[in-house]
Amino acid sequence: MIFKQDILFCIYSFCGLLLQVAATKNKAKNTQGQVPITQNVTVVEGGVANLTCRVEQNDNTSIQWSNPAQQTLYFDDKKALRDNRIELVRASWHELSISISDVTLSDEGQYTCSLFTMPVKISRAFLTVLGVPEKPEISGYSGPVMEGDIVRLTCKTSGSKPAANIRWFRNDEEIKDFLFLKEEDTHKRTFTVFSTLDFRADRRDDGVVISCRIDHESLSSIPQIAKQQLIVHYKPSVEILPSSLIPQEGATLTLICQSKGRPVPESVIWKKDGAEIPDHERMSVKDGVLTISLLNKTDNGTYRCEATNSIGQNGTDYVLHVYDPSALAGPSGPDHALIGGVVAVVVFVTLCLIIVLGRYLARHKGTYLTNEAKGAEDAPDADTAIINAEGSQANAEEKKEYFI
Repeated sequence: MIFKQDILFCIYSFCGLLLQVAATKNKAKNTQGQVPITQNVTVVEGGVANLTCRVEQNDNTSIQWSNPAQQTLYFDDKKALRDNRIELVRASWHELSISISDVTLSDEGQYTCSLFTMPVKISRAFLTVLGVPEKPEISGYSGPVMEGDIVRLTCKTSGSKPAANIRWFRNDEEIKDFLFLKEEDTHKRTFTVFSTLDFRADRRDDGVVISCRIDHESLSSIPQIAKQQLIVHYKPSVEILPSSLIPQEGATLTLICQSKGRPVPESVIWKKDGAEIPDHERMSVKDGVLTISLLNKTDNGTYRCEATNSIGQNGTDYVLHVYDPSALAGPSGPDHALIGGVVAVVVFVTLCLIIVLGRYLARHKGTYLTNEAKGAEDAPDADTAIINAEGSQANAEEKKEYFI
């Protein structure tokens, strides 16, 4: 009796085991279509990261989000980690979405979505946090520089991740030749970037704005910019501008002395032939402009304008030659010699043509009379002479045509 009970127990146990295996296989077969789907997320430091896990086919199986340290953040709609920055966005059998606000660089890493099927299925999403570069600073300029000095400007920015890019501009024109360096910060998460620009100061750099611009994907379309305006000291440059290119006797001439320098030049000085202006009655200087009235030949000479500032002195010369108005009027009238020569040539050519034409006509007339006489010379009477003359003319024409 006991033996029969043991046999029945074994049979029931075996059947139960078969049913359990079949149920497990059937459940596993039903969960083959249950796959969690996630996407990688990139967010700027201080922003909000949204993590979403979707399951197209789910038979009421639980979904869980966990952080890179494998700490559970949410299990279905239940919050597991006490972090006020983490909130539930949406929880259903087909989706579990959470948000992390005020994201820091330490939040970066691989997050896991788990679907508790048999076996458990997971999907991973990598959260990338971009470090925003700090506003750049330009160092190396402490004040006005002298023309010809070497200027070294350094642009620096920290906190970027990945490393930011630095670009230099001279006003609106980009500068290509510069040195670029980067180094990791102590906590190994962000970078400090340096760029050095070397150039020799020129007077054309005076007033120029040198800009250092930071380009980084976290800045979107608004780059960080630092600016430095340059002041370059240089000695004056001088130029003289006359009011007339051909000064004439009796007229008034003004000579404008234009000077440019940094610092601004003091009042300019005018000299003639290395000495002071001789005639103060006809010559006056005001605001750098020399005015000479009633010009005459005695005003001819070399006039020099000199400008001075704290850097040095410079000057330029203008050679004045006063012209006689009557001498200038001659060349402007008609050239009578040229006209007379043309008329003489025309008359000569005309006379030559007349002479040639007259000789040609005279020769042809003599030939006609000679031939006519030859026809009438041997005629016995007048009628025969006329006939012979006509024949001679015909023969002459035939000879003439044959000769041609």
